[in-house]
Amino acid sequence: MKIQLTVNGRAVSRDVAPDQLLVQWLREDLALTGTHVGCDTAQCGACTVHLNGRAIKACSMLAVQADGASLTTIEGLAAKDGSLHPMQAAFKECHGLQCGFCTPGMVMSAIDLVQYHDCSSEAAIREGLEGNICRCTGYQNIVRAVQAGAAAMKGV
Repeated sequence: MKIQLTVNGRAVSRDVAPDQLLVQWLREDLALTGTHVGCDTAQCGACTVHLNGRAIKACSMLAVQADGASLTTIEGLAAKDGSLHPMQAAFKECHGLQCGFCTPGMVMSAIDLVQYHDCSSEAAIREGLEGNICRCTGYQNIVRAVQAGAAAMKGV
């Protein structure tokens, strides 16, 4: 089946198997390997991307379901000049990562959290990131990164 969509600002048209997961398609067919496969059950959030501007878990969606949509992966966040998105920069500056495996999904979820949900307190941020698991950190620097990223995003 042929799908057509916009991925990171570029028009993409490809044949896909009807049972291929979106995360597999991104990684294997488009070589966008920043979207990670962690659990394959939508529990860990490592595969989080933006579909039509909203965070979704790409391991729980078929590629054919994205037909006609606009999709943004972690690779599509940086500006054309290479400067990081404010949330990416905040994760870097606040040491909101250790091994980095969960970081792309965490950043994508954090952007959605800032744009569409309450992130006014540490408790709200922790609740908003509940669907993202980090096995390396105690989450404190992740929360700080989201707070800093939220302030930067609102200042832009």
